[in-house]
Amino acid sequence: MIQILSYLLISFACVYAILVLWMRRGWAAIQTAQSPLTYTKTVSVIIAARNEELNIRRTIEAILNQNFRSELLELIIIDDHSDDNTSAVVREYAERGVKLIQLNENGRMNSYKKLAISRAIDCCKGEIIITTDADCRMGTNWLATVIGTFEKEEAYLLSSPVVYSEEKSFFERLQTLEFLYLIGLGAAGIGNSKPTTCNGANLAYRKDIFKQMGGFKGIDELASGDDELFLHKVAEKYPERIAFCKSEDAIVYTDAKPDLSSFISQRRRWASKSTKYKNKGVIALGIAIWLFNVLLLLAAILAISGVKTLCWFVLFALLLKLSVEFLFIKPLTSFAKRSELLWYLPILSLAHILYLAYIGILGNIGKYDWKGRQVK
Repeated sequence: MIQILSYLLISFACVYAILVLWMRRGWAAIQTAQSPLTYTKTVSVIIAARNEELNIRRTIEAILNQNFRSELLELIIIDDHSDDNTSAVVREYAERGVKLIQLNENGRMNSYKKLAISRAIDCCKGEIIITTDADCRMGTNWLATVIGTFEKEEAYLLSSPVVYSEEKSFFERLQTLEFLYLIGLGAAGIGNSKPTTCNGANLAYRKDIFKQMGGFKGIDELASGDDELFLHKVAEKYPERIAFCKSEDAIVYTDAKPDLSSFISQRRRWASKSTKYKNKGVIALGIAIWLFNVLLLLAAILAISGVKTLCWFVLFALLLKLSVEFLFIKPLTSFAKRSELLWYLPILSLAHILYLAYIGILGNIGKYDWKGRQVK
C-alpha cells in the first residue's frame, strides 16, 4: 500500500509540474499590449453592488476620471437589495451620467448578480460590456487599454488582470500572491488557446455575443459563475476569439479578504462553479491538481507518523512543487511589480496543500454565506 502511494505521489507530482510549466508557456505566449491604443466602440461599464456605500464612491470616481472619450462611455450600477446607503451615493452622480437600477425581487434566489448584470445589459447602449466590482480601483488608462486591446484583437471576450493591493496584514499579502497565481492561470489558459478561468472584476465581452449565447441561461441558478462559466459558453463556440489584456495599465485593483472566514466563504463560492463545467479537460485538470495535493497531504501525515520510507518521496514532491510554482509565479510578480511577495511562496505552497484539499470537497457541498445571504 505504501509503495502504491509512493508511485502515485511521484506520478501526480510530475503531472503537476508539467501542467504548471505548460501554464508558464501560456503566459509567455501572450504579447504585452502596447499603448496608446485606438478605440471606436461604445462601452457600458456594469457594476452589481450590494451594501457598498463605503467603497463605491471611489470606484465611480476612478471610472469617471478615465482617459476615455465620455461620449462612448456609459456607467450603470445595479443596487442589489442593499440595506445601506449605496443607492444614495450612486444618485449623487446622476448629473454626471451615472445610471442606477434597483433590484426589487420577491422570493429567494441564488443568482442575484447574474440577474443584475442581465437587467443592465437589457437596457444598456454599449456595444461592449465591461463588468467590474464596487470595491475596485483603476488607473486612468484602464478603459482605453482594455477597449483598445479588445478592438485590436477583434475579441468576442477579453479577460484582464485583477490584483490585490493595499494589504493590511501578512494574511492579506499571502492572498495577494495566491491571487496572482490564479489570475496567471486564467491568462495562461488563454495564451495556450485553452480558456479555463477569468475574473468578473475585469471582464469585457460583446453585447451581441452575450445575447447570442443566451446570456446566463443554463448557469443562472448558481450564485457564482457570471465570469468563468460564461467564458466557457463563449469558448465552446468561439475559443479563438477569447483574449487576455497583458498590460499594467489594464490592471484592476481590489482588496484581499480581511480574515480566514471570509476568505473560505469566497473560495467555496468560487469552487461551487466546478459542478457546472462542461469541458472535460478543465474538470480533469482540476481533479489532477486536487489529487496531487491530497496525495501529498496523506503521504506527509504518514511520514510524520513514522513511515520513514515516504520521507524522500514527500521531500521530492514538495521541492518539485515549489520549483515549478516559482518558475510560474516569478514573471507574474514582475508584471504586477510585486516581486517582494516571492518571499512568501514557500509558506503559500505549503498552505495550498491543506487549502486545496479542503476547498475541493467543501466547495461542492452545503451552503455558504455571501454578502449576508445563505446560498448554495
